[in-house]
Amino acid sequence: MSTSTSAILGLIFLGLANASVFLMFKLWGYPFDKETHTSEAPPSLMLLHRLIGYAYAILYIFMMWHMVPRLWNYQVELPPRTVAHLMLGIIIGVLILVKIAILRFFRHFEESMPYIGTCLLICTYLLIGLSVPFTFREAALRTQTGAFSDEGIARTRKLLENAGLPAAASLDELASKRKLREGQHVLQRKCVICHDLRTILVKPRTPTDWVRLVNRMAIKPMIGEPIHQEEEWTVSAYLIAITPDIQVSMREQRQQQMRADEAKEAVQIATVAMEAEAATGVPAVVYNEAEAKVLFEDKCSQCHPLTDVEDYPPRSQEETTEVIARMIEHGLYLEEEEIEILTRYVNENYLEE
Repeated sequence: MSTSTSAILGLIFLGLANASVFLMFKLWGYPFDKETHTSEAPPSLMLLHRLIGYAYAILYIFMMWHMVPRLWNYQVELPPRTVAHLMLGIIIGVLILVKIAILRFFRHFEESMPYIGTCLLICTYLLIGLSVPFTFREAALRTQTGAFSDEGIARTRKLLENAGLPAAASLDELASKRKLREGQHVLQRKCVICHDLRTILVKPRTPTDWVRLVNRMAIKPMIGEPIHQEEEWTVSAYLIAITPDIQVSMREQRQQQMRADEAKEAVQIATVAMEAEAATGVPAVVYNEAEAKVLFEDKCSQCHPLTDVEDYPPRSQEETTEVIARMIEHGLYLEEEEIEILTRYVNENYLEE
């Protein structure tokens, strides 16, 4: 089942939940005989509510039937959003079972049905909110940039000419949006059974290298369903199409690593300068306590509360240097002069005696 189909079914699922719960609220407004467990609500509305409930349960089973097997494709620990999605799905299933059990066998608990229905509605909103918006956002990005844009498809079509694909492979068809999406699905469903995506997309490759790599992987013994020849072509085309994105990602990683290395060097220089200042009494930079406090609050509050420094102060000047270097490595940008000012401010105000 494609992600777009899954998103549409999710919205229908949410619509059924809303219809069922709010219709239930209306039905519970009619007089109800607790001894006979009968309501004076119109039979047509009662039947409509029952049919909506059946449709909700059937759609839940259908979606779980298609989505749960995807969990076996994960080689590593599940991402947090997937874990939350799974837990909400389990809770909804349990609530549906409890609701059916009360209706069929434990009618003396029937007064709890509005609460169970409300819990189902809340869980459904959370479940759909964790998946559908991201699906539509991904679909919008596909049509605007990257491999699925018109420019990306034209570039992919040209690269496929020198990829070494057999004559039976239709290059025009492989460079279409439909085939590129098929290649993406093959990568997500079959390739991840044996490989983590982070290892597959670790570095860009030439079109010929991608085709050879996919072919080599396809002919190896597999745990799951084998990759067929046409799937080899589609996943190769998709990997060729996203290679520019992999190149951009690697370039950004290199630049980030270079900035981190430069920052570490700047921290070491600042440390030497402060040691020289302590020995000679001549300040390396102009230091103003009030300005240093403003700089500290501005920079250090970008990633964590300032109370973290108070709760876990550095125990030595070396630890202060290590902490600032680590913050820079995580993305904090500081000039060399700011590094020295921050280091001095933290040492003077937070260093444990």
